[in-house]
Amino acid sequence: MAVSVNIEKNFRDFSLKVKFEGSSAAIGLLGASGSGKSMTLRCIAGIETPDRGKIVINGKTVFDSEARINLKPQKRHIGYLFQNYALFPTMTVEQNILCGYRGGKASAREKVADLIRRYHLEGLEKRYPSQLSGGQQQRVALARMMIGEPEAILLDEPFSALDGYLKDVLQREMQDFLKDYKGDMILVTHSRDEAYKFCKELSVVDKGRILVTGETKSLFERPGLLEAARLTGCKNYSSIKKLGDHEIFAEDWKMKLHTEETVGEDITHVGIRGHWLRPAEESGENCMPVQVSEYIETTFEHQYMITNRQEKNSSGIWWMRPKNSFTEDPDRNLPEYLYFPPEHLMLLK
Repeated sequence: MAVSVNIEKNFRDFSLKVKFEGSSAAIGLLGASGSGKSMTLRCIAGIETPDRGKIVINGKTVFDSEARINLKPQKRHIGYLFQNYALFPTMTVEQNILCGYRGGKASAREKVADLIRRYHLEGLEKRYPSQLSGGQQQRVALARMMIGEPEAILLDEPFSALDGYLKDVLQREMQDFLKDYKGDMILVTHSRDEAYKFCKELSVVDKGRILVTGETKSLFERPGLLEAARLTGCKNYSSIKKLGDHEIFAEDWKMKLHTEETVGEDITHVGIRGHWLRPAEESGENCMPVQVSEYIETTFEHQYMITNRQEKNSSGIWWMRPKNSFTEDPDRNLPEYLYFPPEHLMLLK
């Protein structure tokens, strides 16, 4: 995908100022609720009109305030999958799919029948949305979107209203769908796991602004900004004092750390994800003496709040350890120290 978005949209209590360049076929917008993710999609689709700016998709300008270009949604060749699928409750499955068709009447029935087969909806043609499961509703919404042969598709938190097993099933089905889809996709989500799973490229959105854009795995490893680290799920961070090009003092954790990255003059914090901390039995470089101050048990892992045993006023840090069994004693085999791998320390502005 080649997508360029540089827009502003002002409301009474919200201001959206989004600027990003995307080059991947699968782009994600990650941010908390109310950050402006869905509004960005609505502007790209033409459902909302920005106050000013420009939107270019695959070389075609679909909005330009200065040139007075504002293509109607149906002229943008973009598919939009709404959060609740937005199926028409008084229409049958085949009628819902047909309403997305823009071609001639002669081929309409054949197109609908083809999508019914492709999305495994045989036998459901005459049913209404209320008579369908969540997975069936999603497949109808996808079929309605795809009958218009969109050049790009926009997915607006498609899994946010789902729980547990159903979410896992529909995410697998969506992955299969995206493997077959030859166009481009932008996914809006507040879930870091969904962003990581579906998107090759990621933009982190906060308070109506794009904080940072980059390749998804690289962004999780090196978010660069403190707020971007938080939004990608990092719970552990400390203000720092620079001691050298590769040496810092983590002021909240009360410990000196060696870093793999060069410490710039503009670095204010260090962060590390709880899953990267490693047990150690001996003191050494980048090792914190362990004092457990809190414990939380989750389904498949132990979570410990650790403080520096040798520093009474140190702040806590979360450490996540996988379970070996559901009956495992969380206090057994606790290490004397935790090691902070230099390659996993995130230097943040």
